[in-house]
Amino acid sequence: MPQPEQQQTPPGTESEMTPKADHGEQSYKGSGRLEGKVALITGADSGIGKAVAIAYAREGADVVISYLDEHEDAQDTQKWVEEAGRKAVLVPGDLADPAHCRAVVAKTVEEFGRVDVLVSNAAYQMSHETLEEISDEEWDHTLATNLSAMFHLVKAALPHMRSGASIIGSSSVNSDMPRPDLLPYAMTKAGIANMIASLAQLLGERGIRANSVAPGPVWTPLIPSTMPEEQVASFGDDTPLGRAGQPAELAPVYVLLASDEASYVSGSRIAVTGGKPIL
Repeated sequence: MPQPEQQQTPPGTESEMTPKADHGEQSYKGSGRLEGKVALITGADSGIGKAVAIAYAREGADVVISYLDEHEDAQDTQKWVEEAGRKAVLVPGDLADPAHCRAVVAKTVEEFGRVDVLVSNAAYQMSHETLEEISDEEWDHTLATNLSAMFHLVKAALPHMRSGASIIGSSSVNSDMPRPDLLPYAMTKAGIANMIASLAQLLGERGIRANSVAPGPVWTPLIPSTMPEEQVASFGDDTPLGRAGQPAELAPVYVLLASDEASYVSGSRIAVTGGKPIL
């Protein structure tokens, strides 16, 4: 179903989206693939992060839900995790602050004693037609939220990760085919792919795997809150499949990368793009 023209104030909320996004609430079926694991997921209040949290819980993982300030959305994620019989811990705050990144990890360790899966997924973007429109403050904030936060999260989590643990970064098709109107965002997504490739080599001797997922256009609150209305209406039309993806369609890849079934998968980047290739 195509989405109509619409606009929200950043970072956007699920309740104002038309149509509502599908996070797998009614469709995802777990099979114990993450039984007993502890997962820290950033940006888990909505979008891809929410779908991953629901899937992880139904696969048997306890979940720490890191988010900015979208409390209603985050509480809905918590509800779905708890309905799956798993524990959910909400940690609001701004990941652009390195101290908060460390605090999120500290809360995870306080509650569960370790980190088995770290999903660095939270992101900020804004559409601009000219370079001059991008303020210094926005540039710094985009880098801090999308790229630096992942560094601080990984660094804080490593002492609490055992052999077999998994780090997953949310990259983007924009890392290879950057949209000019998303310049800061696209640059950070290329950086995530590069950082993950380095981490896979740095951490292999510890038995810790690092991989990234490269989504194409996915229907999340980020879209109506950061793009002009006419771009929202046509969002995803340029993919070979002819539509935007739903968050639920990303979750199975994140499940695979977090599971022991992917024990020899490290340093990879998996495209979930509706047919757009990544290099």
